[in-house]
Amino acid sequence: MFRSIRTRTHALLDPKAKSNLSDSFVNNFIIVLIILNAIAVILESIEPVYIQHKTAFHYFDLFSIIIFTVEYVLRVWTCTVQPQYKHPLWGRLKYMVSPGALIDLVAFLPFYIPFFIEVDLRTLRILRLLRFLRVLKMGRYTKASKIISSVLHAKREELLISFLITIFSIIAASTVMFFVEHEAQPQAFASIPAAMWWSVTTLTTVGYGDVVPITNWGKLFSGIISLLGFGLFALPAGILASGFSSEFSKTEKKHFCPHCGHEL
Repeated sequence: MFRSIRTRTHALLDPKAKSNLSDSFVNNFIIVLIILNAIAVILESIEPVYIQHKTAFHYFDLFSIIIFTVEYVLRVWTCTVQPQYKHPLWGRLKYMVSPGALIDLVAFLPFYIPFFIEVDLRTLRILRLLRFLRVLKMGRYTKASKIISSVLHAKREELLISFLITIFSIIAASTVMFFVEHEAQPQAFASIPAAMWWSVTTLTTVGYGDVVPITNWGKLFSGIISLLGFGLFALPAGILASGFSSEFSKTEKKHFCPHCGHEL
């Protein structure tokens, strides 16, 4: 009996196992609650709104904590339904250190910390802001997040190479501009690390404008680096576009010729 209850509870909590209206209701309820929590954190930062509705915010947070705590406990209890967590003890411990379970834990753990550890007001405010991390829980409830996760996993090596190229370009540009501009602007380009701020804003084509080259060579290199910035950040965009295209093609239904069996 308990096994069937555990299996049914797991089906209610796991979006992959959705098969009826009750499953959809539970998952949609959690999604709406997560969104409302994100909105609540934003509204609480507006002091007049927070002071006027302090009690409502408190009770809504308390309600959310109860729901997320119960959800986490049920997930730990039902995780043994999955083959990789089938052991009643080690399986649950393995599940509790998985990324998804840790995100679920962060969603409500900051609420309980002041009950066990004495914290000052500043730390308490930081812990309250951690509630915004509850939006990460949406990852397990939406199909789009699973597609994004699959794309990032499939293209992780290409993205890593792209990231390393970006870091190298920032360091190279900072080094060049330091030697070119340091003499003319010893304060703005005081060192290579200081020049990295200009390098980042230029390569990202943001062009913040607080630090700009004034020498002719500096302006020339600045123009070249700005043009390189377009191609540099187009590289990961192309990698991700290719990954999404491949992922969407997997989800499309394939049609085969009934006579020869070839894909249409």
